[in-house]
Amino acid sequence: MRDNSLTMSGNLTEGKPWRRILSFMFPVLMGLLLQQLYNTVDTIVVGNFTGEDALAAVGACGVLTLAFLALANGFSAGASVIIARLFGSGRSDEMRRQASTSILLMLAMGVVSTALALMISRFTLSDVLATPDSLLDMADTYFCIYALGLIFQFGYNIVAAVLRGIGDSKATLYFLLIASVMNVILDIIFVYNLGMGVAGAAIATDIAQAASCIAGFIYMMRKYPVFRWRIKELTFEMDLAVRSLKTGFPMALQQFIVSFGFVFIQRAVNSYGTAMTASFSVAQKVETYMTLPANALMTTQSTYTGQNIGAGRIDRVTQGARQTVVISEAISIMLLILASLFAPEIVSAFGLGDLAASYCISHIRCVAICLIPFASYFPLLGLFQGAGDAFYSTFVATSALAIRVVSTYALQGIPSISYRMIWWNTVFGWGLGFMLAWTHYLRGKWKMKKGE
Repeated sequence: MRDNSLTMSGNLTEGKPWRRILSFMFPVLMGLLLQQLYNTVDTIVVGNFTGEDALAAVGACGVLTLAFLALANGFSAGASVIIARLFGSGRSDEMRRQASTSILLMLAMGVVSTALALMISRFTLSDVLATPDSLLDMADTYFCIYALGLIFQFGYNIVAAVLRGIGDSKATLYFLLIASVMNVILDIIFVYNLGMGVAGAAIATDIAQAASCIAGFIYMMRKYPVFRWRIKELTFEMDLAVRSLKTGFPMALQQFIVSFGFVFIQRAVNSYGTAMTASFSVAQKVETYMTLPANALMTTQSTYTGQNIGAGRIDRVTQGARQTVVISEAISIMLLILASLFAPEIVSAFGLGDLAASYCISHIRCVAICLIPFASYFPLLGLFQGAGDAFYSTFVATSALAIRVVSTYALQGIPSISYRMIWWNTVFGWGLGFMLAWTHYLRGKWKMKKGE
């Protein structure tokens, strides 16, 4: 028998699909927005109060921070799909055991990730990412301190995933709001008032992540009795852990490959000097904001598809997919217009020099145009994940990234193109992703995975 608190939380198997999708997506979008503010505030504060070199040092760590975030997001997303299916089919007891196992698994992964990050930090920044010597010490300091908070990053992500699986996407918004405000205040105190530089920015981020993680656990256990465990009641079942890992592996692999692939793009960026490195750091932040709606809709589609497949409502899955793409395109067209018009004003907030600013404006305007194909295909990756066809989602994302890397190195040697391939590669990557995703969706092979 299903817990009443769960029934009230967010059933996506009833009502008009577009309304349920929008109501679920908005808190996810706002949560992603606030989460992204962590890094953006670091960038703005460091850039304005510490200088362009410090800004470039923080930016040089972007690939590494994204790699560990990929693991946290990917494996948590796998657990969310399982929780959504168990919720959709009304299997509360199994859902409780699955949630307990997944939480313990993710916390352990957070501890291991911290140890690994500390071991590889300097070598990766120096020998793999080719970070300039002038930035290496600052970049290493920032990332090592940041890595100490990875257990909170993994902990928060699994709590958010469990809540999303039962349809509660609103609660995490409030946790992140508290954490974001804390991050802004602590950034100003540590970086500006105390003059702690990049170390202060990293400490502020760790404390903010810890706050959101703790708030998430408290809320989940107080709000939902099914997730209220005493210490002795927490269970770790190997078969459920394996199921969680198997479901999350393609999603973690997808995000990790994308993060790792940016190592090669970052190397190309670094080869053009500090101005390009600083520009790329800012442009990546802005690009992330522009792609947040499509990302939120991908997450929404994963949960929406999982719940409806669990309930045997494949008709709602296809109907919801079409409506989601329309929503995604409408939002992205508005972002295209705003980013194209106000790129100079956006860039000016980060304290870049004239050369870096000119690079950054061109980068942002190119990405804005490419949002059109991206917004059309990216939500479909969430549908594939929720339907149990996550490996195809990984294939699409990997292919899109691969063509971005290849095109960057293949075409940057042409004098008329040169450094512009740092941002023009999105044309090739997102264009290929569009073709692969829509071909697979229209062929309908993902429907064969729904029982797996």
